[in-house]
Amino acid sequence: MNTEIIKIQPGDGPVSEEDDAKLKAAGEILRRGGLVAFPTETVYGLGGDALNPTSSKRIYAAKGRPSDNPLIVHIYRFEDIYKITGDVPEEARRIADAFWPGPLTMILPKREIVPYRTTGGLETVGVRCPNHPVTLAVIAAADVPIAAPSGNTSGRPSPTSAADMLEDMDGKIDGIFDGGPCGVGVESTIIDLTCQPPRLLRAGGLPLEELERVLGTVLVDKCITQLMTDGERPRAPGMKYRHYAPKAPVTVVTGDGKKSAAYIAAHAPEGAGVICFSEFRAQFPGCVVHELGPEGDKSEQARRVFDALREFDATDVTEIFAQCPDDAGLGLAIGNRLKKAAGFHVVEV
Repeated sequence: MNTEIIKIQPGDGPVSEEDDAKLKAAGEILRRGGLVAFPTETVYGLGGDALNPTSSKRIYAAKGRPSDNPLIVHIYRFEDIYKITGDVPEEARRIADAFWPGPLTMILPKREIVPYRTTGGLETVGVRCPNHPVTLAVIAAADVPIAAPSGNTSGRPSPTSAADMLEDMDGKIDGIFDGGPCGVGVESTIIDLTCQPPRLLRAGGLPLEELERVLGTVLVDKCITQLMTDGERPRAPGMKYRHYAPKAPVTVVTGDGKKSAAYIAAHAPEGAGVICFSEFRAQFPGCVVHELGPEGDKSEQARRVFDALREFDATDVTEIFAQCPDDAGLGLAIGNRLKKAAGFHVVEV
């Protein structure tokens, strides 16, 4: 089968009759165990009924996802969290009041109703309330919590457009809702609230500093800055496996922008791929260059990072060099995605 792209108009105003009919059809597909893709504020997600183990099994199969890599459950409003977990600490309410709807996932103990197929065999579940009108409309139409990982083939860069989704999922799912490009560009931040102090398991669209402002001390899991070992079990998506990777090997170069650009210019052979800050594009003649955005604009870098990684697959480059922002703000998430794509092959200058 060919997977259909279904155009839908995002926005906060009234939904047209045509779009309302499309959303109701999506809800019906999800309730009967089917899969649909849709935009969120972070990246495009591949959605199925989170409480239906068959739907979750289909998500893993469509993505080629390891079975121990848990899925995130998306809900319509905070009160729906009690359908997923019976243990909601005071910290959960505080950060939900501050950041939901938004790019933040909380790890909490799961209720029995949430199948192990959805949680990757864990007794905990990741849950978030997304901040995108199409996502919320799909959840409301389905009237069930939606399990929705990023909609890429496992290991590839996450999709930020319907075209990216179709490239990876054509013929594997029931439909793709095209609501335009994603505004944030990297996945949600994941925080584990089953431990004290809370622990950051994935850097994402909500900076660590914002969480610390509300919660105080937040520990940063080692998986954000280094590879997990084969024997370790991931407690959240994005922790263990090679992610976000184009076909060509990647070398990430960290440090001052001028120094990292000079290093890449000296070491990248003609025809190599380069991901660089916009200011340094002219330093790489003879290379295939994709701009990450201005060195000082991490919001733009977050929106572009997956496009930059993905677009090299349509070229003949055999290696890629990438500049990398510092860890402040969204830089921690952007750097994590680049370093994961590189298998943590990092040069510091």
